[in-house]
Amino acid sequence: MSGFPAALPESRVPDSQDAPVLNWGIAGPGWIAERFVESVKAHSAQNITAVGSRSASRAADFAAKHSIPAGHGSYKELAQDPNVDIVYVATPHPQHFDAAMTAIEAGKHVLVEKPMGITGEQVRIMAEAARVRNVFAAEALWTFFLPKFDVVTQLLEGGALGDIVSVFAEYGEHFEAGHRIFDPALAGGPLMDLGTYPLAFATRVLGAAESVAAIGTPHPSGVNGQLSMALGFADGAQGIVNTNLYNFTPTEAVIVGTEATLRIDGPFNMPGGFTLRHKDGRELRFEEDPGAHFEGLHFEAAAAARSIAAGLTEAPQRPLEHTLRTLELADEIRRQTGMEFPDTTTRKQTP
Repeated sequence: MSGFPAALPESRVPDSQDAPVLNWGIAGPGWIAERFVESVKAHSAQNITAVGSRSASRAADFAAKHSIPAGHGSYKELAQDPNVDIVYVATPHPQHFDAAMTAIEAGKHVLVEKPMGITGEQVRIMAEAARVRNVFAAEALWTFFLPKFDVVTQLLEGGALGDIVSVFAEYGEHFEAGHRIFDPALAGGPLMDLGTYPLAFATRVLGAAESVAAIGTPHPSGVNGQLSMALGFADGAQGIVNTNLYNFTPTEAVIVGTEATLRIDGPFNMPGGFTLRHKDGRELRFEEDPGAHFEGLHFEAAAAARSIAAGLTEAPQRPLEHTLRTLELADEIRRQTGMEFPDTTTRKQTP
């Protein structure tokens, strides 16, 4: 492809049912783990063999509810289960590092929910540990594994938009009182939860940011409530990102090029459509039914299985370098806005 295409390319993402089968362990039996299990069981042939929690009763309840053969009362027990090939880490954010490292050190592959860590340092440590043990490690940022995003990637790589000059992305959502996003001890606030999506999107399209100017608004709960970021990139490209936990926003993303503009329907991070519009007014439309986690999380599991079968230790859809790029940018945003997260890099002895 060179220049504006006559038609949109087809997605190259294979059917998840055709991926090589791995035995999966689930670390952290929470809301996202339930969505992952439901999606994987419905749309793929992957085999979920165990679940682990710091609470043996929670693990047992989750295992019974989802017909999973084994429930373990610690992440260490889960990592040592001989019937587990790969651990999907779905714990609260500050526990990602410890749960993932426990699995990696036991020789298990890991797919870690976003954000992979709460600091860039944690990602660097996990990446090095995985490299030393020659195991697969990736961030489960499901957006980049969706068929829709593969089409977007082909358009970007084929030059359909010309030179990219700016990216706009935002994500806001309403949360009821008592949600974990309001808890400072759980790295609360929108940055690591909602904000990961627009930050990762902007840096996926434009590369590493060379500069950032961030402003934040405190929330009465003690976390940050809203962030706006202006990002500067090589060759003068710019990114504008906003995220908040006060209420729902369109959650759209726009990529502006010298030849065409690509506008992704909200919520841009989920299955759905987008429009490619040439500067002369021609348009191409990608149509896809909107969907949530049930329709999309299986793609990241299937991609991990294919990568491992191919001897890869990273996911091409979300390389560790890209994950680190996003977390280092988040580190700088926290520095500028005075956000403090709990230090969970020094690990305690895992039970």
